[in-house]
Amino acid sequence: MKNILYISSSARKYNDHNPQHQSISRMLGEHFLNELSADLLDVEVVHRDLSIHQPAFIDEAFLAAAFEKHSLSEEQQQILAASDLAIKEVKDADVIVISSPMYNYGMPAVLKAWFDLVIRVNQTFSFDLARGDKPLLPILSGKSVVLLASWGECEFKKGGTQHHLNHLSSHIEQLSPYLGADNFYEIASEYQEFNDQRHQDSKQKAIEDTIELAKLLKAKHVTGH
Repeated sequence: MKNILYISSSARKYNDHNPQHQSISRMLGEHFLNELSADLLDVEVVHRDLSIHQPAFIDEAFLAAAFEKHSLSEEQQQILAASDLAIKEVKDADVIVISSPMYNYGMPAVLKAWFDLVIRVNQTFSFDLARGDKPLLPILSGKSVVLLASWGECEFKKGGTQHHLNHLSSHIEQLSPYLGADNFYEIASEYQEFNDQRHQDSKQKAIEDTIELAKLLKAKHVTGH
């Protein structure tokens, strides 16, 4: 059994009747999962739709429980319950797929809230001041993390004129080792706000690249070829 954790975060749905306002990141996620699980019976997909089941923002009580060095009270266990479940799903996953639009040059708030629940001391990273100025060290490994993104403008990819404004991709790539990523992959569709031929071409290429990446990771993580 190979486990896929799929995290979707767009406020829009994929099956919207208005194509201009449907979620392209969710569309890419669906193409990826369809290809990855095609003709296979030993793949389990856990889908967490953050727009429907929105993670709570961390607060002082959460931090106190997360950093508690002694046994947790019943109240603290309840406070960390959602985080514990999210971390278990990450630990169980062989491939983690994140579909996300770019909101205000970064990730949606619900996706950031999910990362804040998952990246937790002694669970997904260790902290040791003996390491000097870099005391954090990821605990998990052996996974592939895939970002399937969409944005309304353009030139946000590496080498593009607006890449310096892309805090979505860079942030998730920076956090991916704490999910256990040995490999990070990104595919994005551009020009959505323009709704012109450039957008159609970019979307089609993103679909094709997504399917090819799913085939690659199927061979690596599922079939073992």
